[in-house]
Amino acid sequence: MRGAARLLLPLVLLLLHAARGSAGSTGGGGNGSCTQSCGRMRVPYPFGFSRGCTVQLGCDDASGTAWLGGTRGLGLLVSNVTPRAIVLTLPPNCSRPLNESLTALFTDNYAPTAQNALVVSSCDPQAAARLSNCSIPPEAYLEKSCNSIRCILPATKANVDGTNVTITNPFLNGSEMQRLGSECGGLVSASIYSNTAGPALQLTALELDWWVQGRCGCSSHAICDGFPAPTTQKEAFRCQCQEGFEGDGYTAGAGCRRVPKCNPSKYLSGSCGKLVQIGLLVAGVFFGAMVMGITCLVYHLLRRRSAALRSQQSTKRLLSEASCTVPFYTYREIDRATNGFAEDQRLGTGAYGTVYAGRLSNNRLVAVKRIKQRDNAGLDRVMNEVKLVSSVSHRNLVRLLGCCIEHGQQILVYEFMPNGTLAQHLQRERGPAVPWTVRLRIAVETAKAIAYLHSEVHPPIYHRDIKSSNILLDHEYNSKVADFGLSRMGMTSVDSSHISTAPQGTPGYVDPQYHQNFHLSDKSDVYSFGVVLVEIITAMKAVDFSRVGSEVNLAQLAVDRIGRGRLDDIVDPYLDPHRDAWTLTSIHKVAELAFRCLAFHSEMRPSMAEVADELEQIQVSGWAPSTDDATFMSTTSSLCSSAPSRCTDKSWGTAKSKRQAAANAVVKQETTKGAVADSPVSVQERWFSDRSSPSSNSLLRNSSLN
Repeated sequence: MRGAARLLLPLVLLLLHAARGSAGSTGGGGNGSCTQSCGRMRVPYPFGFSRGCTVQLGCDDASGTAWLGGTRGLGLLVSNVTPRAIVLTLPPNCSRPLNESLTALFTDNYAPTAQNALVVSSCDPQAAARLSNCSIPPEAYLEKSCNSIRCILPATKANVDGTNVTITNPFLNGSEMQRLGSECGGLVSASIYSNTAGPALQLTALELDWWVQGRCGCSSHAICDGFPAPTTQKEAFRCQCQEGFEGDGYTAGAGCRRVPKCNPSKYLSGSCGKLVQIGLLVAGVFFGAMVMGITCLVYHLLRRRSAALRSQQSTKRLLSEASCTVPFYTYREIDRATNGFAEDQRLGTGAYGTVYAGRLSNNRLVAVKRIKQRDNAGLDRVMNEVKLVSSVSHRNLVRLLGCCIEHGQQILVYEFMPNGTLAQHLQRERGPAVPWTVRLRIAVETAKAIAYLHSEVHPPIYHRDIKSSNILLDHEYNSKVADFGLSRMGMTSVDSSHISTAPQGTPGYVDPQYHQNFHLSDKSDVYSFGVVLVEIITAMKAVDFSRVGSEVNLAQLAVDRIGRGRLDDIVDPYLDPHRDAWTLTSIHKVAELAFRCLAFHSEMRPSMAEVADELEQIQVSGWAPSTDDATFMSTTSSLCSSAPSRCTDKSWGTAKSKRQAAANAVVKQETTKGAVADSPVSVQERWFSDRSSPSSNSLLRNSSLN
């Protein structure tokens, strides 16, 4: 990573370098009308190739060739322009005119230096005798010989020891060059002689020093070198940027700009850029970690989505195989309906899930049950409940409206029951106390629903979790049995009275024989319903650890009290059983029925069909509206008026009138048969352990008036 950072920074610096150079030369060195490019060649201020430039050079843009003088024909070709000099290339040419060439070489802005040696031709005899002969034969660099070739070498003087040194005048003498122009006719070529770092000779080349005329025009970070111009003796200057800055130094040019502490060469050498290296290293690590994190996040999201789609497709396939047509809701719809499963919309929490109130996009109120288990066991419960509930239809069974299996969630959507559960009302957790007639009706409707599952569905369905908290109430307090997550289908064979499975259910409601020998049958639901009947009579919890040890289990408590003829010890005081004969008789008959449902041996319990019939007979035997009923239903109506969204079905009055008409018909029939004389009765006789669960007839025969 560190090596990559070392290779990356020089590239960045080079790009910045190039950008700065481009910015500095774009405007022609401060003059927008000066073109400083000729093909691939670029020249600094004050040079250029257009009329707006301070010093104009010739240019052939197609070939990228630049030259001095009026025409290219002179052959004074520009090969390079440095901050101090112009380097020319002079190809050997015997026909190059000397006077015209000298005019082009000596101007107001540049002149040949004294280090140049000129090769001239066509000199008159006097000049030929005065000028030195060339030490290098012309044939070595000429294609053809020229007439009377002579060389003009740099001026020297003799030292004491006999050696020669170059005279310090930096430029060729202009007056001598004019005299030479009158004596010789051609400028064949030139060479540059340098002795600064050892003798060196560059053939066919000529060096010109250049300057800018006028007073110093250098930038603030440049050093101005002022001197008289060699050709005009007028004021001239050159600019050089101070240490730590770069550029041409001229105010009219690119000026001077601060040099970065770390240029590419310094950085590669390792002499600077430690902090930058560390910064790049940290940035690289952070960037790599970020890319890795984003990659992992995308992979995780794609994997979750893929798993959700597979789960949903698998669920749809299972439901289609089971011939279920339950609608599917998206998780977004459910989340929006429950306000993100807000706590204030929670209706209740059970062992297997939490129920929330929700409102769908069509403004329909629903109950949303979110299963706690998000593994295969939770999915099995959902599939089981969906298949069972969608296969049955009864007015007292809660309706399943749809399901949602997305984002690892298993959710069921049911019709909304505005009056909560029977358990909530019996425990006074919701609304006013429920009168006996309403409790009895709830018991009748619940028994009919369970009897339907046992007798009218093939194969039969065993609920396995009948309890007061699974009995829901609509706005008219009609019963709706819910929660089929633990339900099982029974055997269709006549010889099979039960199925063997591990006991499941809620403590206090589980059939003790089922718990003991793992035999599940319809009588297991009968036992659980017997506990519910006792709850209806007593308004006690099925399991309550606040009671004394022997009375924690309500079923055992009820069997003990009813068996000993002490039912009044556990009856809900609110019911006031002695208020009238029918209330007393009906409560005792229901208690007797509950006692038979709670028999330990399953074969001694009645079937749910028998239970439903007996309860219905008790209900209509002497039912009549009471003051308590009117008060209770008026309270319910006021609750509905305060929450009109919860009261959308048929009115209570219609249902009540139908039940009253049916009751009157049954009472009339009972009077005709003379059965009214046998009522009221009470269950006060003590029961002994050696006696089996008696029938209602035996109890009535042995009962006495209270």
